[in-house]
This record gives sequence, C-alpha cells and structure tokens, in this order.
Amino acid sequence: MSNGVATPAVHLATAPPRTRHKQGLFRRALKSRRTVIGLVLSGLVLGVAFLGPLVTPHSPTVFVAAPFSPAGIGGPFGTDNLGRDVLSRFLAGGQTLMILALLGTVIGVGLGAVVGVVAAYRRGWLDEVLMRTGDVALAFPQIVLALLFLSIIGPQLWLLVLMVGVGHMPRVARVVRGAAMSVVERDFVKAAESVGIPRWKIVIGEIVPNISSTLAVEFGLRLTYSIGLVAGLSFLGLGMQPPAADWGLMINENRIALTVSPWSVVLPVLAIAVLTVGTNLVTDGLAKAAIGSDEGVTA
Repeated sequence: MSNGVATPAVHLATAPPRTRHKQGLFRRALKSRRTVIGLVLSGLVLGVAFLGPLVTPHSPTVFVAAPFSPAGIGGPFGTDNLGRDVLSRFLAGGQTLMILALLGTVIGVGLGAVVGVVAAYRRGWLDEVLMRTGDVALAFPQIVLALLFLSIIGPQLWLLVLMVGVGHMPRVARVVRGAAMSVVERDFVKAAESVGIPRWKIVIGEIVPNISSTLAVEFGLRLTYSIGLVAGLSFLGLGMQPPAADWGLMINENRIALTVSPWSVVLPVLAIAVLTVGTNLVTDGLAKAAIGSDEGVTA
C-alpha cells in the first residue's frame, strides 16, 4: 500500500514537466526565416574569424608595400598604416576577438544564472542582498568599469574577459530571477521538496531545464554585447596590443586615413556589424520560439 502511494509522488517530483513545445525550441526557431538568415550571417563571420588565419596570403605583421597603398598594391585591399596587407590582418584579426567575447559571455551568463536562480529559489534576505548588490553594479556603465580596472592593472586579456563577464552578471541575474520565480512556485517543484529531494538536485533537474529558453536568448544577446565591448576596448588600446592583428585595433590604427585607404576600417566594421545583425536575428528567433513554447504549456 505504501509503495502504491510513494511511487506517483516520486515520479511527479523527479520528472520535469517537459512538453514537446519545450523540447522543440531550437527546431521551432529554425522554422523562422529570420533565424536561418541569422545563422547564415553569423556562420559566415565566424568562418572568416576562425578559418581566416589558415588562408592569409601574407603574415599579418609583414610589411608588403608602402603605407596606405591603394587596393591592388600589396594586396587586393591595399595596405594599412605600416604597409601591412589589409586582407591578411583582417583574416587573422577576428579569432582572438571571438574567443575573448565568447569566454566573457560564458562567464557572465553562467554566474548570472547561478545568482538569479539562487535568488529566486531562496527568496528572503539572500534574495534582497543579491538583487540590491546587482542594482549597485547596474548603476555603473559596463564600459566604465572595464576602463577603470584595465587602466589601473593594465591591458591584460584575462582581466578583459573577467570585466566583460562581471559586467554581464547583474543583468543576466535579474532576467533569470524573473524567469525562475514563476518556475519555483510550480507544483512539480513543491512535490520534489515534499519528498526530500536535495535542493541542488531540484535546481539542476527541475528549475534550470525550464528556464533554458531564457538562458539561450540571454546568451545570444550578451554575446553580441561582448563582441562590441571587446572590440571597443581594443580600439581604445586596452585589449589586444600592437602588432597583433585585431579588428578593433585595425579600426583605431587606420581611421586617420579612412578616405585614402578605407578597406582597413571598412572590413572589420562590416564584419562586426554583420555578426551583430546575425546574432540578433538568431536571438529574436529563439525568443519568438520560446514565447510560442510557453503558450503551448498547460498549467
């Protein structure tokens, strides 16, 4: 008799209420034309960033012609301020930017998700402390904090990644907390608690899977911001340092001759712009698919 009562309760507690709508988030997103276009645009830029260093016609630090030579002299897009091939520096300059932006986004979204879920699940004084601390951090613009620490300690890549991640954390935490608060009140969470399942297992097995769509959308948004922030800090001289090939550095080094040799500025700007549009389209597609999934879930 006791077994007949306990088994349904345990089953209810351990099985998350996943529906075919939730399981098909990415499949639903791929049905949208904007998502497909976004993936193509993002994939194109990422392909250039990661495969480009393998096919550069020259070393990105070798002088091939006079500075600011026009297209066709020294390379198909001319040379930069020091006479280096613009195409070679462009092909070699995106990989580090993407890696730094990706690492910063992973740190920011990961820490923000932990803080947001803990705040939503524990509530009480811990929730207040975490959220009010986040409010204080949000009062300072993200780039100002990065500039402050990078100017004091120096342009260290590990610090750049850390500043990008820490800057994202309070924003992600607030969004995740809002999404998790509606989940922690659901019956399946209460049932799991009633049978004595440890809280950390409830968080990992019940809460996180049900906010995965929010995390996916937030990751896409933060990755876009990270790329712009890392490129901006490199432009200001606080990211990659010369003579390294970097898209942000290329813009800064060659902006003085934009009308004479525009490709050294236009190529990295265009790549960052296309990637931003692409990731925004993918994120928008995921957001619309997540809304459709939520509408399909019955209470």
